[in-house]
Amino acid sequence: MTGPVEHRRALQAERHDDLQARLRRLLAPLGGDERALDVGCGTGALAYALAPLVGEVVGVDSSEELLAAARENAPEGCTFVPGDATALPFPYGDFDLVGCMRVLHHVHRPELVVAEIARVTQPGGRILLVDQLGDVDPMRSLELDRFERARDPSHTRLLPDADIRGYLEANDLVVTANEIVRERREMGRYLDLVGLEGEERERVARMAPDPHEVEVGWYVARKA
Repeated sequence: MTGPVEHRRALQAERHDDLQARLRRLLAPLGGDERALDVGCGTGALAYALAPLVGEVVGVDSSEELLAAARENAPEGCTFVPGDATALPFPYGDFDLVGCMRVLHHVHRPELVVAEIARVTQPGGRILLVDQLGDVDPMRSLELDRFERARDPSHTRLLPDADIRGYLEANDLVVTANEIVRERREMGRYLDLVGLEGEERERVARMAPDPHEVEVGWYVARKA
């Protein structure tokens, strides 16, 4: 039986080329010798896509299961280590580029994650934040959070665009590129990613349209 990690890896493989092309465009120019960090790396989607574009990528995650999956087919130049996104195990200014993809809505204090990302980025370095966005309508945002939390209890809150920009500005990070992309999700596959089955799967599936679309924000910022 295929489990959540296998479903994640399959989706990661399908999205790899598109992700790498977006990174090339958003992060240009890259020198090819940068030391990069992937915060909350999971099975390594961002790290794998960055690896051919930079000199070295370190992925950090609190889940040993996901780290083990990331290490299995890691490209050259990638290493994966355990760690907490709110207290990264690296010194000040250790990286030229730090990315964090689809993580902020899983943490209770996302501002701490952004502060830690800023801390370990060297002056003049760049930061990439990617996450599903909350709705500008607070009631609609509450409905989205209710569905996402029922699907995955690790979900906390979808951040609106203004909150993410506020966290960046609070750490003297200047946004240099930004895109908001519509992402289409097929319900069955989306529930497979977290391993929902039986009656609970049926209950959660009724909470949102199938398929449905969400907005994903991509932010590139530079540290002063």
